[in-house]
Amino acid sequence: MAAAGQIAAMWEQVKAPVVVPLLRLSVAACLAMSVMLFVEKVYLTAVLVAVHLFGRRPERRYRCDPIVAGDDPELGDADADAAFPMVLVQIPMYNEREVYKLSIGAACGLSWPSDRVIVQVLDDSTDPVIKEMVQVECRRWESKGVRIKYEIRDNRVGYKAGALREGMKHGYVRDCDFVAIFDADFQPDPDFLARTIPFLLHNPDVALVQARWKFVNANECLMTRMQEMSLDYHFKVEQEVGSSTHAFFGFNGTAGVWRISAMNEAGGWKDRTTVEDMDLAVRAGLKGWKFVYLGDLMVKSELPSTFKAFRYQQHRWSCGRANLFRKMFVEIFRNKKVTLWKKIYLIYNFFLVRKIIGHIVTFVFYCLVVPATVLIPEVEIPRWGYVYLPSIVTILNSIGTPRSLHLLIFWVLFENVMSLHRTKATLIGLLETGRVNEWVVTEKLGDALKIKLPGKAFRRPRMRMGDRLNALELGFSAYLCFCGCYDIAFGKGYYSLFLFLQSITFFIIGVGYVGTIVPH
Repeated sequence: MAAAGQIAAMWEQVKAPVVVPLLRLSVAACLAMSVMLFVEKVYLTAVLVAVHLFGRRPERRYRCDPIVAGDDPELGDADADAAFPMVLVQIPMYNEREVYKLSIGAACGLSWPSDRVIVQVLDDSTDPVIKEMVQVECRRWESKGVRIKYEIRDNRVGYKAGALREGMKHGYVRDCDFVAIFDADFQPDPDFLARTIPFLLHNPDVALVQARWKFVNANECLMTRMQEMSLDYHFKVEQEVGSSTHAFFGFNGTAGVWRISAMNEAGGWKDRTTVEDMDLAVRAGLKGWKFVYLGDLMVKSELPSTFKAFRYQQHRWSCGRANLFRKMFVEIFRNKKVTLWKKIYLIYNFFLVRKIIGHIVTFVFYCLVVPATVLIPEVEIPRWGYVYLPSIVTILNSIGTPRSLHLLIFWVLFENVMSLHRTKATLIGLLETGRVNEWVVTEKLGDALKIKLPGKAFRRPRMRMGDRLNALELGFSAYLCFCGCYDIAFGKGYYSLFLFLQSITFFIIGVGYVGTIVPH
């Protein structure tokens, strides 16, 4: 009892002069960041509405006449196809046992003159069995008359960026004008090139045409539905607005077509961060090149359906973006080829608010500061800061996926948990420490879990509990639960419902009961 009394006395001595001022400062900082995020969301929504009202579709702003082959009967097939530019299709992959056939088959099925397209499979696989399977698939398509090249290298230096860079060094690439890139789980429709290349062919100032992702496994589990909501907002709002206002947005690394001369002018692929796609896009944008986003052109792809794969993916994206901002801030600031407004857009809107503040304020405010004010009632948060602004931002975020409106509360709770990992990754990228260049390829399951052995009943995979526990999430679950109980017992009870719901969400993810569970 005496020891407890001493601790309480020490706490009272420290709380008033130190803890309370620090918490008030944290609240003020979080409110300021919340306002910045709110203004950004309102701006994006307003521009999106204007784009649709005034019909600023890419087809109206850029020339995109279909490419027509020569119709002179005296011309041979080669001369008739000369109107079609030479296109390279790159498919980088790494141990993609479950999906390699999908991307290769889709790329080889593109509607384009066979003598005007080269499919290049860049296989960094370390599993010899998978390498042989991919090579056999390439030979199968080659036997059908498709110009397909199977390329490997002795190492994985630079990971995806390194593979793409090495792929561009082959002699046959010199004849190509454009390069389309698809990750191993992406399946473009046959008309993909016919709908994208005209924008590049008829508009010499356009460097990139980006298509939208369509998710074939969005309904697999609740976690994939949450991902669909976030990514739909990114494509339908952020990419659309960037393309319409500044002709700039971040390349998504796949489902896009580049002008090779623009890539070369920007310096080509670099592996200095884990977001080589965004790195190339920013450098090309600073050279004055324009980008076009086609929201009605969708390419089928797969969402990571295991929590481990999704967490690694989010770490790579969040860390890489923050690290790229650190590396390119001065270059953007000093650039002379783009307007002042575009530089402000890049530094403030594109990087600072969306890639850094959005993650940090979500975690710090809702998972740290709000619960802390329950324990320290001397610090209060205005209602507009914890009710009105978050509610409006959440509603605006939902416009990308109207079909999931009923899942909005689950999405908010899940995003708060993921903000823990995104904030940690963002700080690692900004400070350039620890796992800043960690690259873990996102695991794709394809139809692996849908295939049942004949004559055998399907059994739910059994895993050791220790393989699924996430200590960090369990720690925050306990912290939020304690704050919720304290709010009911000693506080006003304003935050208890939110704290308990968020604590339950952290706990569910902490014990690994999220996403698709697969056996080792």
